[in-house]
Amino acid sequence: MVQLVDAAGAEIAQRRAAGALRAAGARAGDRVAFCLSSSVALLAAVLGALRTGVVPVLLNATLLPAERDALVADCDPVLVVTDEAAVQRLADGRPVDLAPYPLARPMHYTSGTTGTAKGVWSGVLSEVEARALFEDEADLWGFDDGDVHLVCSPMYHSVSVRFAAGTLLRGGRLVLLRRFDADAAADAIVRHRPTTTFLAPTSLGRLLQAGGLPDELDSLRLLVHAGSPCPAPIKRRAIDRTRPGTVWEFYGSTEGQFTACSPEEWLERPGTVGRARSGRRLSVDHDGTVWCHAPAYARFTYWNRPDATEEAWRDGAFTVGDLGRIDADGYLYLDGRRDDLIISGGVNVYPVEVEAVLAEVPGVEHVAVFGVPDPDWGQQVCAAVVGTAAPDDLYRHAAERLAPYKRPKRYVTVDAIPHTATGKVRRGRLAVDLGMAQGT
Repeated sequence: MVQLVDAAGAEIAQRRAAGALRAAGARAGDRVAFCLSSSVALLAAVLGALRTGVVPVLLNATLLPAERDALVADCDPVLVVTDEAAVQRLADGRPVDLAPYPLARPMHYTSGTTGTAKGVWSGVLSEVEARALFEDEADLWGFDDGDVHLVCSPMYHSVSVRFAAGTLLRGGRLVLLRRFDADAAADAIVRHRPTTTFLAPTSLGRLLQAGGLPDELDSLRLLVHAGSPCPAPIKRRAIDRTRPGTVWEFYGSTEGQFTACSPEEWLERPGTVGRARSGRRLSVDHDGTVWCHAPAYARFTYWNRPDATEEAWRDGAFTVGDLGRIDADGYLYLDGRRDDLIISGGVNVYPVEVEAVLAEVPGVEHVAVFGVPDPDWGQQVCAAVVGTAAPDDLYRHAAERLAPYKRPKRYVTVDAIPHTATGKVRRGRLAVDLGMAQGT
């Protein structure tokens, strides 16, 4: 369940994995697809690839084969690694020299509000850009050779690789959970006394309720959360159980990073997600859409999607469609996530994608997928269906076609689905009309 690695051991493993990838024909700019649960071996392969300019494509390990294969076909990799034995074999490669910093960013897929998966692509960086990208993250969080970082989130979450790389390349150590379990995380905190960790708000809430967790988390100097709004009671409990200055959050996306927020700033301005990170400038347009003016090393395109890239960028700034406002001191407050986005357990679910699958079930005339508040997951995925399809048929079809985190937990049969005057589904209205707005 728990794996340990130090900087010296990780360096050897990365050099060997990079050598194995080179022997398999992978060169700078090529893509290698990984669809696996977290492990030290996977991390070594990912970092070894990055430090030679090979771009790892990190896919959600819970995807069904058809979902995974569609993304693999899109990214056109030179190698696909989908089983533990294959990633372990990379450890037998002949060691090669590595750049001091990652020469690329991993490629992750995000569906956006269209439901069509898009790969976030940054290409191969120059050595100057690579150093700037690495130091942007490592300096912000102050990683050094005294750090022990507890990895709780899976490798297909971009923050896991960023924080692990920052720790190891600054000489620190990792304690890695193969999968998140609150009791296992609590035990790791007691046994290994990590100094830093990252948790999605859902996982943070569960950790704080775990048995065996000390009242005072005094080993931690840094506990970071992001990925979805953190309920204020959970955040206050975390602040109360850690040393001053420990509990930070950031606002970011697969595409890029926007802000960082210290606990002191949040306590003074409850609800803020902080101010722009170094080298960035935030703005909000007349519609309330948040834009981030990013440095050159943080630019991206959508893989083979020039239309989506053009829509995301404007005058050197990008947006992911979130809405917000900025106060006179530069602090950002988010008024809403992307209209159609559901964040369940810190993982993005895009209703359009789920709706397309459910529409295949006989008897479905119209379907709308929406989120409702959930105390454990942040939001629960639900579906409203017009037609004669039986819930059992919907559950069964979703289980065959969708990863577990995308599957609706509840189906409600309705006479009609509310739309705006322009024909857009009013998902928020559905939750209210069905008496589910408070998670009932």
